[in-house]
Amino acid sequence: MTRLNVNGTSHDIDVADDTPLLWAIREWIGLTGTKYGCGVAQCGACTVHIDGQPVRSCLYPAVAAVGKKVVTIEGLAPKGKMHPVQKAWVEGDVPQCGYCQSGMIMAVAALLKTKPKPTDADIDSAITNICRCGTYQQIRAAVHAAAGNA
Repeated sequence: MTRLNVNGTSHDIDVADDTPLLWAIREWIGLTGTKYGCGVAQCGACTVHIDGQPVRSCLYPAVAAVGKKVVTIEGLAPKGKMHPVQKAWVEGDVPQCGYCQSGMIMAVAALLKTKPKPTDADIDSAITNICRCGTYQQIRAAVHAAAGNA
């Protein structure tokens, strides 16, 4: 058995040692906000926070998360109160298809913890998630809005 702390709740799941955290979260725990995109940690759709750091969960072994705090997009807004990044996303009408957005929001939330007032260069270097719809200008505007720079 593997015990994971996801969004402040402890979950005991029976997974193989090589099971990616993404599948433990989606298939065993039942939280489907974290998306599968590429499976090789390139696109960022699967981004979650582990001990406050953004991690691409499609290649991160679930067993490596034992004893750590995992936060998914569902845990970013406890008690239904939207995180400032989520609010900026809605107000800026950022997503087009929306598939990458949960991972993108998780990456941006982590950036704003370390750089509360990021420059465009900070955003470009830290947010390497891929958006197939190409809403990068709206994403950048939403990051600035969430940071209070808009």
